Amino acid sequence: MIQISRRNILLGSAAAGTGLALSACTSNDPAGTAQVKTDTSGNANAAAGQQVVIGFSAPAADHGWIAAITNNAKAQAKQYADVELRTVEAGTDAAAQRAALATLIAQKPTVIVMLPHDGKELNATGLEAMRAGIPVVNLDRAFPSAAAYRLQIKGDNYGMGLAAGKYIGDQLKAKGVSNPIIGEIPGIDSLELTQERTAGFNAALAVYGFKVANRRPAEFTADSGQAAATALLQALPKMDALWNHDDDQGIGVLAAIKQANRGEFFMVGGAGSKAAIDGITKDDTVLKATVTYSPSMASSAISLARLIGQGKGLSDLVELQVPKEITLASETITKDNASKYAPLGF
Repeated sequence: MIQISRRNILLGSAAAGTGLALSACTSNDPAGTAQVKTDTSGNANAAAGQQVVIGFSAPAADHGWIAAITNNAKAQAKQYADVELRTVEAGTDAAAQRAALATLIAQKPTVIVMLPHDGKELNATGLEAMRAGIPVVNLDRAFPSAAAYRLQIKGDNYGMGLAAGKYIGDQLKAKGVSNPIIGEIPGIDSLELTQERTAGFNAALAVYGFKVANRRPAEFTADSGQAAATALLQALPKMDALWNHDDDQGIGVLAAIKQANRGEFFMVGGAGSKAAIDGITKDDTVLKATVTYSPSMASSAISLARLIGQGKGLSDLVELQVPKEITLASETITKDNASKYAPLGF
């Protein structure tokens, strides 16, 4: 498995080939603010080649990150004259997505890019496509069987926790805080990705001798973030630092903090939304950083699927084929580097 910076994947070889009114500031315009690679000058893989039909399936947008996944995939596909993108509705659960993908497999596209509702439940569908001779690009939510995908591209959930914990640990150490009160607002606690993020966070904090004082899970939505933050703020009358796992639910977290008139602590977000990056730049709330888990991976997945369909590899690598697994590094966005990451906000 290779681990590559998200920025390198997007801009390098791969592209060659509540009380208050809440609204997440996210992109719903595939042609406007989607994260795509457009500058392909000087790259042989960018030249039009064999026609590739890419089937695409992702869950219906229940929050901004998922909406950006689909928008990015559609926008990236439009950058290539030799790509036809066929999208199928994934429905509201794994069963509906399985049915839609069965129809797509019968159409025999060149490659399928799939963000499953649940990797374990859609594993058999990945196997079915691969056995039918259709390479599968498994996007983000991992299939347990390596035979179910040709390429797996995903974010680093454990790495998100490590990045958030390191930033918080460094900041508290610099302030001379030896026994900090640290809060945590994860996403849905039953999900493996949430558990991985928390494990990374705890591991990073342990390096400094710190630990989480209280955590209240949300559900990746603004309303649930507000409810979780309200409960956390009541449980912790004083706090030094807070990690909120998801910038979409962070809209509600910040609303609760404002309503409670709290500001004695600093907060780190998660994912890298446009709203979060803009807020970090303005520096007028407790939000001081966010750690990335970018939906730009969908843009890269389309570029990589195109290369797989054409039998090409990444131009900067010696190997002749696209790698089997790619994990995108989680990066820390602060006021100092926010301008660089602003174009990648979703």
